[in-house]
Amino acid sequence: MFGRLAGYEDVNDAERLRHDPAMRWIVGGKAAHSSAASPSQMGRFETQWLVAPKNFAGLADLSGQWIDLVHGRRPPRGIVLDMDSSVSPTHGEQEMSVWNGHYACTCYHPLFVFNEFGDLERCALRPGNVHSADGWREVLDPVVARYRGKVSRIYFRADAGFANPDVYEFLEAERIKYAIRLPANRILQDRIGYLLKRPVGRPPNEVRRFHANFTYQAGSWTKSRRVIAKVEWHSGELYPRLGFIVTNLSRPADRVVAFYNKRGTCEQWIKEGKGAIKWTRLSCRTFAANAVRLQLHALAYNLGNFLRTLATPEPIKDWSLTSLKEKLTKIGAKVVSHGRYIAFQMAEVAIPRQMFREILRLIAELRPQPPPAPA
Repeated sequence: MFGRLAGYEDVNDAERLRHDPAMRWIVGGKAAHSSAASPSQMGRFETQWLVAPKNFAGLADLSGQWIDLVHGRRPPRGIVLDMDSSVSPTHGEQEMSVWNGHYACTCYHPLFVFNEFGDLERCALRPGNVHSADGWREVLDPVVARYRGKVSRIYFRADAGFANPDVYEFLEAERIKYAIRLPANRILQDRIGYLLKRPVGRPPNEVRRFHANFTYQAGSWTKSRRVIAKVEWHSGELYPRLGFIVTNLSRPADRVVAFYNKRGTCEQWIKEGKGAIKWTRLSCRTFAANAVRLQLHALAYNLGNFLRTLATPEPIKDWSLTSLKEKLTKIGAKVVSHGRYIAFQMAEVAIPRQMFREILRLIAELRPQPPPAPA
């Protein structure tokens, strides 16, 4: 995980990292005085030990356990969950790697659930040709179960790929407030026909935005639900842009749309996972081994996000994981070993000494406090 966080996402990188002084001291134990695990040891650990069903189940639950520890220090009153799928292109003969017509490539099609802090709550690797919402319950249900009774309110957002009555009924049974994009159809457009007529007069340069609010029941639904419509007229465009959201929120239509639009941040976090952690690097032959690699990438991503949200000073609070990797974790240093301590001598290129001292102070504050001395 430390290697992935530092930008060394391949098992072959362990040949160099096992001798790296900084990595050896981070790993600790025997590695601090000899060498860390070799590529063959890392490979056997991933492809033989972690693929065992019991070990893999524990690995998949580990991200949630870490997040619970973080929330123990900053308990949230409510939690917002964003679910989305993504593409992991493949370039070999990986098992269950299939052509996907939407992405126009041979790939895997993983599923992710994030919270509003950017933490990756849970993920699952899937074959490349499955629907966006395939296996949503197996991924979402353990996350909801962890928060059940711990927070006062859970919110859920997803795009039109998850516009499924089974999803609505699950969320309503769990008393979760949701906003999910709804694919447009002729019936929905007829309900807002009065907003689809071009406004009279010279169109202004700014966007003209209108909202509508009505109840709707599709043929596959067991009951009617609230639908929010958004119509935007853009300068220079002949037709308006339409969007529909199905929701059980009671807030005004414009606020529901604003709440749903923040779901785009989830897509940014997926891009960070691809760019900084390289979690699309799923090059093992078997599907089970690649599923393990995705979970390890998820843990590395969460480590980086914890660093960003819990232990970065205000001037670099908005840095991306790529910036943190290139300017903080993957930098050169001179390691000086003394009899009682190890010194890392680093240049003040991107992180000044005072800022680095502040990062260490914030990390130290995360350590559990020692028990009080007996009276």
